[in-house]
Amino acid sequence: MPKWLFAILLLLILDSGHAAAQEVEWSIDASTVINNREGGNDDFTPDQTFMFTRLAPELGISMLEGEHQLKAGVVWYQPMIDDLSGYKVLPTLYYRYNNDNGWHLTAGLMPRSLMVQRSPRYLWSDSLNYVQPNLRGIMAQLIKQAGFVEAAVDWRQMQTLHQREAFTVMVNTDWQIAAPIRVGGHLQYSHLAKSISHAPGEYVNDDLLFNPMAGLDFSQRTALDSLRVNAGAIITMQRNRGDERWRNQAGFIATATARWHWLQLDETFYAGQRLFPLYPLYGSMLNLGDPYFNNKVYSRTDLTAHVVNNRFVDLNLSVMLHATDKTSAFWQQLTCRFYIDNHLWKSRHDRKWLKSGHLSTLY
Repeated sequence: MPKWLFAILLLLILDSGHAAAQEVEWSIDASTVINNREGGNDDFTPDQTFMFTRLAPELGISMLEGEHQLKAGVVWYQPMIDDLSGYKVLPTLYYRYNNDNGWHLTAGLMPRSLMVQRSPRYLWSDSLNYVQPNLRGIMAQLIKQAGFVEAAVDWRQMQTLHQREAFTVMVNTDWQIAAPIRVGGHLQYSHLAKSISHAPGEYVNDDLLFNPMAGLDFSQRTALDSLRVNAGAIITMQRNRGDERWRNQAGFIATATARWHWLQLDETFYAGQRLFPLYPLYGSMLNLGDPYFNNKVYSRTDLTAHVVNNRFVDLNLSVMLHATDKTSAFWQQLTCRFYIDNHLWKSRHDRKWLKSGHLSTLY
């Protein structure tokens, strides 16, 4: 974080006695990931191992009982290498408005964890989730007990002499219309433009994905802690304006999640046309989803053991099996997330309360 920004924020905090209902806000979000990927060794899903730690402290102020918040911090991404190479230090700086009616507006460089749910992997891959922890732009949300709707603009890359402009617009929603029936979906548009230099072979590109979904949530109707199934369609339209030809792909998607105490099972199944036809040309600059969906049939099964899971720590072990119409792969993953903020700190001696909830998994 720049020194001048830290100084301004510190002055605002120290002057808290002159502002109505002003409170210091702080949080520390730390995580460790070891992900070993074996099998499915092709150009887009190579065998590789991710090993890194991530530290994301934030400091800020809130006014009028949290209605207005201003927060700043950094995200330090550090691969587990002795010479400390390959690290990234990314700024976090955002304003957030919270309304009692469920409306929230956030602008700036904000953590993706502020989204109600993690984007599905056909919209946002695991690899991008590791190295791009922040949204860069603006997000509006309506969050109610029955569900939510959120819309965001993520300005992923600014146009420079040699760097291409890239941004993404997304809309996500999920609502309970009658127990146990839920409906929702995702709409995402990604845009990849030219650099200022207009290098040979550069063309403007578009990627539009629409995903209506319907599901059944039996979380309160069985002995399981949670049980939910969803099914829907994925409809995509992609264009390279160099040839002005739209590439329209579509397929069927189904997901299921079940959890019993510390054990969780997640299944994703896709069948249809190969998604992301422009991925061989532009990769994740244009198509942000997992390249496994560039197959006619794809199944991903995750079995996760939450070894420790309460309000401030989630330590879990996972095995992931990927199967397509052409290949298969086997991943093993260990993740540990530790989170603490000023509200949790105030209740740090209440062991019963701290053990009664769960910290969500980031990866």
